Amino acid sequence: MTPNQAARSRRLRQLRGLREHMSSYFTDLAQQYIDGEWRPGTGSWDIIDFNPYDNEKLASITIATVDEVDAAYRAAERAQRQWAATNPYARRAVFEKALRLVEEREAEIGEAIVAELGGTRLKAAFELHLAKEFLREAVHLALAPEGRIIPSPVDGKENRVYRVPVGVVGVISPFNFPFLLSLKSVAPALALGNAVVLKPHQNTPIVGGTLVAKILEDAGLPGGLLNVVVTDIAEIGDAFIEHPVPKAISFTGSDKVGRHVATVCAANFKRSVLELGGNSALVVLDDADVDYAVDAAVFSRFVHQGQVCMAANRVLVDRAVADEFTEKFVAKVSGLKVGDPRDPSTVIGPVINSSQADALSGVVEQALAEGATALVRGSVTDNLVEPSVLTGLPADSALLRQEVFGPVAFLVPFDGEEEAVRLVNDTPYGLSGAVHTGDVERGVNFAKQIDTGMFHVNDGTVHDEPIVPFGGEKHSGLGRLNGDTMLDAFTTQKWISVQHGRSGFPF
Repeated sequence: MTPNQAARSRRLRQLRGLREHMSSYFTDLAQQYIDGEWRPGTGSWDIIDFNPYDNEKLASITIATVDEVDAAYRAAERAQRQWAATNPYARRAVFEKALRLVEEREAEIGEAIVAELGGTRLKAAFELHLAKEFLREAVHLALAPEGRIIPSPVDGKENRVYRVPVGVVGVISPFNFPFLLSLKSVAPALALGNAVVLKPHQNTPIVGGTLVAKILEDAGLPGGLLNVVVTDIAEIGDAFIEHPVPKAISFTGSDKVGRHVATVCAANFKRSVLELGGNSALVVLDDADVDYAVDAAVFSRFVHQGQVCMAANRVLVDRAVADEFTEKFVAKVSGLKVGDPRDPSTVIGPVINSSQADALSGVVEQALAEGATALVRGSVTDNLVEPSVLTGLPADSALLRQEVFGPVAFLVPFDGEEEAVRLVNDTPYGLSGAVHTGDVERGVNFAKQIDTGMFHVNDGTVHDEPIVPFGGEKHSGLGRLNGDTMLDAFTTQKWISVQHGRSGFPF
C-alpha cells in the first residue's frame, strides 16, 4: 500500500467512526431542555429530523406542547432574578468556557451542520468562525452595561439611570445559519442578565437548539436560564410569543412571519427585534474591476445555496461592462460543483427541503414564462438545485422585488448610476447590498442613496460582524443586533432618583 493509499484508508476509517459518533450525537440531543433537565416532549406527534442531502433520518423529537412552553418560561422567570444579581464577571466566565468548548468540539459541530442543514464544508467553517466571534463578543457584553448620573433642576436631587435586563427573552431562530443565529441572540441576552427560551426551526432542532443548550450547560450555565422547546405552531399556535413572561421576542425569519410576530408582540406590549428577509442587489458600475466583481457576485448569490437573507438576488451591471461581466459570471457559475456537502470540493449542496426545491423550480418557470432568458439553467434532483442565471426579466416582474431563497440569480443591465439607484430601491426590502467601483467615494455616495440597513463598497453582500449594527429597513426588519445595539435589544433603562435634601410640596 502506498503512503497516499494508507492516508486515504485512515481518513475513511476516521470518517466512518465520526459518522457512527454523529448518529448517537443526534439521538442524545433529540429532547426538550426545560429547567435544566433533558426530557421528551408530551405532544401527540414527532418532528423527524432529516439530512436534506440523502434524506437519512437523523433523529425523532416528540414535540413540546403549550404546557411545556409554559413550563420553560416559568423556569426562566424563576432563574432570572438570581442570574441578574450574579456578578457580571461570573456571568462572563460561562461564555469564556462556552467559547473553549466550541473550539474543542469544532469538528463534530461542523459535521452536525453538514448533516442537518446540508451545509458544505466551507459553509460550516464560515458559520463556526462567526459563532466563535459572537461568543467572544458575549464575553465582553457581560461587563458592558453602564449607569449614568443625570443633572436635575431640583435642588438636592440626584438622577441615576440604570441599565437592567428586560427579564426573559424568547428567541425564534431560522434554519439557514441555525447555530450562529441562535447564539447571536441567546448568548448576549444571557450575558446581560436575562433568561432565555429558545424555539429553533423545525428543520434544524439540534444545531439551532439543543446543541446550543448542551454547550452552555457544559459551560456551567445554571439550570433554568436557557430552555429549548422543539415544537411547531400547528401544536402551540401563538403561545410562544403571547405568553405573559417574556418581555422581548427576537425573531429571525421571513417578513411574512415577522409581520405576525410584531403584531402579536405589539398587542401584548412586548418588545420585538426582527431580522427578516432581503432582496439585496450587487451593483457593478462602469469603472469596476470586473473580475473581482464577478467573484464577489458569485459568492454573494450562491453561498449556502443562496439560502441567506443577505444574498444578492439581483446583480445589476452597467451596460458599458455588461457583456464582459456576463460572460465571466456565467462561466464561473457553470463551474460550481453541486453535490454531496460532505465532499470538501462541493460548493452547492442541497436546499433545506423538497418544498423549497419545488418553489425554486417554480421561480425559474415563472421567469421564463415572463420572457426571461436562461443563461444557465440548472436541473433539480431531489433537494439538489443546480444554479440558474436568468436575464431579460420584464421591469415590472414581481420576481425582481421579492426574496428568492436559493441558487437563482437575476442579471439586470442599467444605464448610469441614477437608474441603478432606482432599480436597487425598487423593492419592499432593505437589508444589505454592495456596489463595485474604481472610486471608493463614488461607491460611498452611491451607498448613501440606498434604502437599506447595510451596504458594502467593493465587497460582497453577505457580511456579519459582532460589533457592527446589523439589521434592515422596510420589510427587512425592526431594530438592530450586534455590539452596543444588544443593550437596546435586551436591556432597559430604569430611572431612580435620590433626594438628598428635602423637596417642597404644594399641599
